[in-house]
Amino acid sequence: MPTISRFFMAARVPANLILVVFAPFAAGYYLSYFYRYINAVIAKDLVRDFALAPSDLGWLTSAYFLSFALFQIPLGVLLDRFGPRRCAATLMCVAGLGALLFGLARDLATLSAARALIGLGVSAGLMGSIKAFTLWFPRERQTMLTGWMIGVGSIGTLSATAPVELILGPLGWRALFFGLAALSVGAALLIFLIVPEREVPGRGESWGEQFAAVRRIYARLDFWRLALPLVVSQGAFQALQGLWFAPWLTDVQGMDRRAAADALFISAFAYLVASMALGKVADLLGRRGISQLRLYQGGMLVTAAAFVPIALGLHHGLFVVLSIFAAASIAAVIAYTLVTQLVPAAQTGRATTASNVLLFAASFAFQWGVGAVLGLWPASGGRYDPEAYRAAFGILLAAQAAAAAWLLTAREGRA
Repeated sequence: MPTISRFFMAARVPANLILVVFAPFAAGYYLSYFYRYINAVIAKDLVRDFALAPSDLGWLTSAYFLSFALFQIPLGVLLDRFGPRRCAATLMCVAGLGALLFGLARDLATLSAARALIGLGVSAGLMGSIKAFTLWFPRERQTMLTGWMIGVGSIGTLSATAPVELILGPLGWRALFFGLAALSVGAALLIFLIVPEREVPGRGESWGEQFAAVRRIYARLDFWRLALPLVVSQGAFQALQGLWFAPWLTDVQGMDRRAAADALFISAFAYLVASMALGKVADLLGRRGISQLRLYQGGMLVTAAAFVPIALGLHHGLFVVLSIFAAASIAAVIAYTLVTQLVPAAQTGRATTASNVLLFAASFAFQWGVGAVLGLWPASGGRYDPEAYRAAFGILLAAQAAAAAWLLTAREGRA
């Protein structure tokens, strides 16, 4: 039997469903992460070509998160009503349009509009995947599959670090985005043509009933207790890995551009390894009586602790600290599985997108907010003041610590 088949049998997931359900969505999610983090590497090029201030750069990059967040509630309703196949395929075409416009842009307004279209287009990447998992796979496999999907996305993150730095010289960032536009349309075709159709449990509900269910989800305190640590932890990680770690590494840690890209590659690789191992770790701990909720709680505490030396700007053991911070933060995605256990099967799309809208709103706020704080200190020679970084990162640390502490009060629960 082929090795890949034995791997999926050991993981107790059918290999054929991996090929026709998981793989097409994974192609789109790979691009979602690539788009999310590519600005960290091309930031200096954008600043040079468009004379961007730090707040402009923060706004531009976070426009992805803003449009992504604004569409999450309608997306949840559409996923529960029409299914993930049609929603994800259509939206990936929108991402392709945004990439094309970004490559053609001549001013900040066009860049921002293009970045917002990209965010809208990839907004169903993970949420559509999770909805597909609830339709095709048993619930106890969903944390593992979500971890694998995050792992695929992390490969996109890795691709958007040092490898991009190597090709920017001969090609330039505009040609890169033209290629991304073509790849986005290709991913849309894969999803639409390969993923099978399946009856969606929420299809019979009226539009009013579907949106009323969203309001009921937000009215639950147990939802907020599970979702808020996800929002703060992943929002901070995305804002930093996607933009601000790169200039921090050069301005505070004294690295050149190539070394900073290598550091980003290492932290992204740690995130990838942790995401692929998450399901296995959850299974092993589950056999010893440690629930996924406890793993989530422990991961958030470690994430906050690992961010302390980063916020203080310490120089020793930097790669180790960045790796621990990135790896531990993956525990936050367990929240997606836990919140689906609070609602009936017909509402799982809305439960996950109700969390995701908060996550990407926070990512937008953190990414723009860090730039705004940095702008309060005078820059020198294109570098931001280390004290400004300590102030901005200190705010993120306080938010992570508070959210992790509140998560400790959570209790096990199911719909």
